[in-house]
Amino acid sequence: MDIRAILMGVFFAVMWASAFTSTRMIVTEVPPLFALAWRFTLSGGIGILVALMMGETWRALTRAQWRAVVILGLCQNALYLGLNWVAMQWIEAGLASIIAATMPLIVAFLGWSLLGERLRPLGVAGLAMGLAGVAIIMGARLQGGSDMTGIVMCFAAALALAVATLTVRGASSGGNVMMIVGLQMLVGAATLWVVAPLVEDWHVTPNPRLVAAFLYTVIVPGLVATWVWFKLVGRIGAVRAATFHFLTPFFGVATGAALLGEHLALGDVIGVGVIMAGILAVQLSKSPAPVARPVP
Repeated sequence: MDIRAILMGVFFAVMWASAFTSTRMIVTEVPPLFALAWRFTLSGGIGILVALMMGETWRALTRAQWRAVVILGLCQNALYLGLNWVAMQWIEAGLASIIAATMPLIVAFLGWSLLGERLRPLGVAGLAMGLAGVAIIMGARLQGGSDMTGIVMCFAAALALAVATLTVRGASSGGNVMMIVGLQMLVGAATLWVVAPLVEDWHVTPNPRLVAAFLYTVIVPGLVATWVWFKLVGRIGAVRAATFHFLTPFFGVATGAALLGEHLALGDVIGVGVIMAGILAVQLSKSPAPVARPVP
């Protein structure tokens, strides 16, 4: 893996993890689904405009790419982020980021149990470590009074994203990456504009922190991180790119503690470390074994 790919992966992990902190700043002050619908509308519009300026067009998308647009728009945006944004009214940003980071473990388990994908002993050990890390954190958090409804919603969100990931494998090939990013944002926006008025009342009192958090979430995690992810997958493949997900629990907890003053207990540190090790083990177990070269 070259240095550019490593920097892209770390940059993605930081941006992806920071979204939980900026989201927490938003959803404690405005209705989450309305706010998310506005985010997708702006992100999608900006993304499509940038794509057109780059010479991309939706007319060139393949059938697999259009399928990815719809599935990601529904599962990643409307379901995954919708559930997370609602849940984060009640649970901390660090906890939400830890649960979201279990997505690669869920993908590995579903691929192994439902699709018959081979999982090496290292991968099985990684799943066991991930489960142990989650158990350590959840046990401490539930004893500390964390909201069970929010926790369940975050796990449901991670499951939705895992299903989307398994469904759209390979869709990043074929170019027009920014156009795909923008269009799937608009699919999520259209879905939430239907759902939000049914369950929420719009009310907002703007303040500098809210505006800054919203703009950051629209541009950085919304557009830049998604674009970097597709580019990273195209550069080194989905399996190797997903390895960088093991960094998101650390960055998510660290960002929440630094910017929101969230409490960080010893159990959180231990659990995050175990989950990170489990994710890394699962991803490394998927890497192809090195091909033996003949001795000259």
